[in-house]
Amino acid sequence: MNNVVKSKSAPIQDKHSTSEAFMLILRFNFDALQEWAPIAQQGDNIEGVHQARVSLRRMRSALGLFRKAIPREFTDPWSLEMKWIATTMGAARDLDVFIHEGLRAMSGKIPLEAGEKKLAALAEERRNEAYAQIRIMMASERYRAFMTDFPQWLNTKGWYQADLPAATREKMDRNIRRYAFSVLGKRMGSTLAYGDRMSTMNSTERHALRIECKKLRYAFEFFQPLFVEKSMLNFSIHLKGLQDVLGVMNDVAVMPGLMERILAGSTDLETLQYAGALIGWRARQFEEVSGQLDARWAEFSHASLPWTIKKK
Repeated sequence: MNNVVKSKSAPIQDKHSTSEAFMLILRFNFDALQEWAPIAQQGDNIEGVHQARVSLRRMRSALGLFRKAIPREFTDPWSLEMKWIATTMGAARDLDVFIHEGLRAMSGKIPLEAGEKKLAALAEERRNEAYAQIRIMMASERYRAFMTDFPQWLNTKGWYQADLPAATREKMDRNIRRYAFSVLGKRMGSTLAYGDRMSTMNSTERHALRIECKKLRYAFEFFQPLFVEKSMLNFSIHLKGLQDVLGVMNDVAVMPGLMERILAGSTDLETLQYAGALIGWRARQFEEVSGQLDARWAEFSHASLPWTIKKK
């Protein structure tokens, strides 16, 4: 699909107010959701659900990021709807990753061929069920209302036309660069706070760090046009390196739960044997990649911060 939005940054500029930037960022990502939603509904391209969920996460992140300027009484209802849609798509995404990046990558590496075929068929069956739920959701009045009402809210700047206190309006009217400096600094601080316990974190804490990294990444992608491009690229590389390691570790940590959902009701010995062997293989991968965490953290935590470098 050639017209899918490829850039990660809305066209915000120094001249924009906080309110204007808020609208542009949300509109940019909603447009991406509209592009990917039909592909997600069809279910024959795993990028559909993945990119639709990314658009939803980015919009929810933006709603949270602008909370100091845009009262949450206007944004929380939209955030709940976005969460509902993304959660409904979650099972399909988990199974897409498991099938395309898990089972296929491991194909033929464990000498239990019959079990591999049976588990693959069972996973595909669960995937079809998950995509059926997405189609039911997309046919609902609730989903259609969101896809109609949210862009109207953006077009009319519904958060701005309410009877707001003068202090709130003043925050919305401030230059976006000032706001960006503030929130990026806070996001970075929240992420760096995990450094003191890096070597002792359990899976829950690593997942929380992974979420903080995502929020930070979304934030600097939102504000990327305001800063020096080269510095943004360098910072992105270091953050992505950390995210990649945390992503693999998280995939391994959640695999037993995912496998339990796939195998629900199954008593076939060959399928169960292969599933157990696959979990063991992934556990070995966890040990391999976990050794990279300290190095990736060091690179990230010492990286130059783009929002502290002035444009020439």
